[in-house]
Amino acid sequence: MSWSDAYVLFGAKPNRTPCSAQALRKRVLKDGTLPTINPVVDLYNAVSLKYAIPVGGENHDAYVGRPFLTIADGTETFDTLMNGEAVDDPPLLGEVIWRDDIGVICRRWNWRQGTRTRLEAATARIWFILEALETMPDEALAEATDALVGGLNALMPGCRIVSQAIAIT
Repeated sequence: MSWSDAYVLFGAKPNRTPCSAQALRKRVLKDGTLPTINPVVDLYNAVSLKYAIPVGGENHDAYVGRPFLTIADGTETFDTLMNGEAVDDPPLLGEVIWRDDIGVICRRWNWRQGTRTRLEAATARIWFILEALETMPDEALAEATDALVGGLNALMPGCRIVSQAIAIT
């Protein structure tokens, strides 16, 4: 199954709201460059492009409770920016979302990240997720993880990294 197929299954239109890896690829092909945000985000965007998988980085300390992947009931809040203005753009009923105890962290699985948990230059504790469907070999996912860990060690010598594989069926 492709990410586009997965998105169709929960009612999203992948040409309009593609997974983050596809959106990043389209952006790079259109503009010819990888957008620069900060070194950590730039690193995980590069890993996302190289391995064609969604990679996200989150400010661990901005979470309330634990993050979890679930189906939206349509009443959740999602803080984001539109045209430079802070807005609540709630998910649709049945949409796949990442959330914590107080709201949505990422809409349409990995399409758009919220503002509350985004990484800033001074973020100290970071949670990353590399998302792969069953069609991606475990070895390729491990290689992508190793690339991210190696890059983080180069950017932040002495940082402590814990890696764990989680299978959702």
